[in-house]
Amino acid sequence: MSKTDEEWRAILSPAQFKVLRRSATEAPYTGEYTSTPASETGYYECAGCQQPLYKASTKFIAHCGWPAFYEAIPGSITVHRDTTAGMVREEMRCSNCDGHLGHIFRGEGYKTPTDERHCVNSISLKLNTGESK
Repeated sequence: MSKTDEEWRAILSPAQFKVLRRSATEAPYTGEYTSTPASETGYYECAGCQQPLYKASTKFIAHCGWPAFYEAIPGSITVHRDTTAGMVREEMRCSNCDGHLGHIFRGEGYKTPTDERHCVNSISLKLNTGESK
């Protein structure tokens, strides 16, 4: 999916544009989905292109300041090495529109099937309460 900055600005809020298109991070504990519980139905989609990213059932409360998921829908994200902020991290991007979502952290000891924490900016997501993908 290829859009110009002007096209993105026409469909995203200024805050969404900063995060999705410029890889910014929203302030912790401010996002809409930070504390929403896991659900057996629905999914979280990319706020930029509506591609399904996470089943709602894979969300967990990590007390980290951002929504946390233990696995993405297969093929929905790409992972890239990120060396900004003086550390090496794994950045997640939407595989459809290349929007910045957040980072993956592994081996933190969460009691999830993958021991991964996909730390996602709320502003990059939209909850779709329809049937899970």
